[in-house]
Amino acid sequence: MTIYRAPVEATLFIIDDVLALSRHANLPGFGEAAPDVVAAVLGEAGRFAEEVLAPLNRIGDVEGCTLHADGRVTTPAGFRDAYRRFAAGGWIGLAGDPDYGGQGLPFVLAAALNEFVTSANMAFGMYPGLAQGAVTAIARHGSQRQKRLYLPKLLSGEWAGTMNLTEPQAGTDLGLIRTRAGPNADGSYAISGSKIFISGGEHDLADNIVHLVLARIDGSPAGTKGISMFVVPKVIPADDGSLGEANRVSCGALEQKMGIHGSATCLMNYDGATGWLVGERDRGVSAMFTMMNEARLGVGIQGLALSELAYQNAAAYARERRQGRALARAGESGGAADPILVHPDIRRTLAAIKGFNIAARALALATALDADIAEKSSDDATRAAAADRLALMTPVVKGVLTDRGFDNVVAAQQVFGGHGYIAETGVEQFVRDARVAMMYEGANGIQALDLVGRKLPKDGGRAVTAFFKEVSDFVDEHRDEALAPFIGPLSQGLDDLRAATMWFMANALARPANGAAGATDYMHLFGLVALGFMWARIALAAERRIAEGDPRSERLTGDFLVGRAFMERTMPETGLRLARITAGAETLMALPEAAL
Repeated sequence: MTIYRAPVEATLFIIDDVLALSRHANLPGFGEAAPDVVAAVLGEAGRFAEEVLAPLNRIGDVEGCTLHADGRVTTPAGFRDAYRRFAAGGWIGLAGDPDYGGQGLPFVLAAALNEFVTSANMAFGMYPGLAQGAVTAIARHGSQRQKRLYLPKLLSGEWAGTMNLTEPQAGTDLGLIRTRAGPNADGSYAISGSKIFISGGEHDLADNIVHLVLARIDGSPAGTKGISMFVVPKVIPADDGSLGEANRVSCGALEQKMGIHGSATCLMNYDGATGWLVGERDRGVSAMFTMMNEARLGVGIQGLALSELAYQNAAAYARERRQGRALARAGESGGAADPILVHPDIRRTLAAIKGFNIAARALALATALDADIAEKSSDDATRAAAADRLALMTPVVKGVLTDRGFDNVVAAQQVFGGHGYIAETGVEQFVRDARVAMMYEGANGIQALDLVGRKLPKDGGRAVTAFFKEVSDFVDEHRDEALAPFIGPLSQGLDDLRAATMWFMANALARPANGAAGATDYMHLFGLVALGFMWARIALAAERRIAEGDPRSERLTGDFLVGRAFMERTMPETGLRLARITAGAETLMALPEAAL
């Protein structure tokens, strides 16, 4: 039997003390996010995740979804009622526009909610997460009619949403899409083709499913420049939102997956389905990326969420499981063995996972806050700086948090020994569920290439230069004795990151393979520095609270030591990453195909 306790207090500390949310009270929606309101919202979110969603996690894994002969898909027992309660609680529209029925609270709170929901039940959390992505795309690119018709229903949870990009021959390379869109006389389009790997493509949770579909209009150019985005509802609505006739869209199959069994991953067939253009013709890829960029942040949080879930269960097991004797002291009186928590290697494992979790939570929430600022600030310079940070950090959050998150789930499984390999403890499900986050919404190798090939040189390197300065200024300002365990490793990591960046400038422009070969290591090097920077900021805030005699001082003191362990044992990996980057691509590219 697995456990989960939402880290509400730890999240509030990040939001209130590290990110200082109250400093942004002038932004739309932030005035309503007073500390007591934020505490109440996240407290209730944590309770719902623990009490309603977590008990369904194992059920969803065992039962999975079912495709019936008539094309209906039913979700696991309990999912439908939980979704109804989730929607009724206003959670889907937490950060939605109040003009369309949302609560208008900061997106950073929705990001925190996402972590709690995903830890409790990752498969369930994908359904409302996709609806939120559809809201973002339609809100930014849809017509007034589309906004009025779809946004209130999506934000209320009455209707669900999806995004349809992938086809059997077109994954990362969207230019290979074959789905066609033929113009109809009434201004709509007839959509024909098939899409695969469509999360939530068909299910029984909502009255309607709003599909956002990439397709090529007849006569449009080949490649990504000729792709448009369409809204294709499962059931065609009237202008007043009432449901009419079924559209010509159906689920042809359910994918049999390694994990997230409670999430319906569908092959979707469009047989002349009626769709309406969203945004400009032939600009569908950029419109869809509005949705995908938000989704990539959400997937990064999935990596953190599974790491947190696995950590909590491994730490609890380590306190209960007795094996061997402590090396540094005699065993406990009256017992044949000590809890495995006394052993240094178990402590190393748990400290590494927890150290990542705390910093990753701060990084994810800081990035979500930048999304808020980039959208809502009235100051041009502030808005531009936040947009730069958001663009720079999105591939880092997605790639690093899911890669390291998966590694942490496997490490947590190892704490259980053989008991981690059997289904009874539930830990093996965490491993299976976490694996997909490294693949979808752009595989992590693509995130690394995006960081190196697009984000670093964008606007003459403006974003990365600003990040280097921000970290360097912090290091220079806080070289005091209390923060020395954090500042030293952070400073070294920043030096390694700068050296790697300069090496790319000198060696990747003339030979792009050098950049591509080192991209994944660069992404992780960048991520380590970003996580180390967050730890330094966390330590500074904790130091201040401890000095004030804060009631949380005991926990904060423990976290401070966890942070020191992260800086001592994880941050030195920046040197390893730098060495790999500067090895270049020569040997890799010299390998004959037969040798691989």
